[in-house]
Amino acid sequence: MTRASHSVEIDGTLIRTARLHLAPWTASDAEAALGIFGDGEVARWLAPAMARVANLAAMRQLLAGWVSAGSDAEPPVGQWKVAERAGGRVVGAVSLLPLPPDDIDFEVGVQIIRGSWGNGYAGEVGDAVAHYAFDAGVDEIFAVSRPANRRAAAAARRMGMDWVGQTDKYYDTRLDVFRLRRYDLDVPAGLAPPEAEPPGEPADI
Repeated sequence: MTRASHSVEIDGTLIRTARLHLAPWTASDAEAALGIFGDGEVARWLAPAMARVANLAAMRQLLAGWVSAGSDAEPPVGQWKVAERAGGRVVGAVSLLPLPPDDIDFEVGVQIIRGSWGNGYAGEVGDAVAHYAFDAGVDEIFAVSRPANRRAAAAARRMGMDWVGQTDKYYDTRLDVFRLRRYDLDVPAGLAPPEAEPPGEPADI
């Protein structure tokens, strides 16, 4: 059954927004995935840290693991490629996965190719996956980012997330933590007071 809400359409594991189409990765997506994860400027902001994928063979191996995990995943867990609805060009990736070390909370992670930075895609994708998670019965989701990653912070706020502080609980790295609760979905978040703004220079999610 297809469900639509606030310009987000959910049909099984397929998710659509006004501009974007989210679908699970397949083995044939290695070249498109390498365009994202083979870019050091994208990879350096990942949390947990992941080295730039060096070549197509390495990307195929990594992608095979994602595809295998996806075949056994139960909502809300998932990993998707992000494509523009107009033309079908893959412009990013998004995942919703349990946060270690307890694997109780769920983390949304978004990566957008450099050529599409500045279009608001990260916030749009995150909002879409939030709808998917809450449809599956989750009460809240989280995003974590490196303190210098101001674009990630901006994208989280466009999703309606609130900054809740910093922690080194996840991934053994000091990270900013953002949270979105079910009842806050589609309610614009107010700007955090200056003293609560995570410091750092602009970077992309």
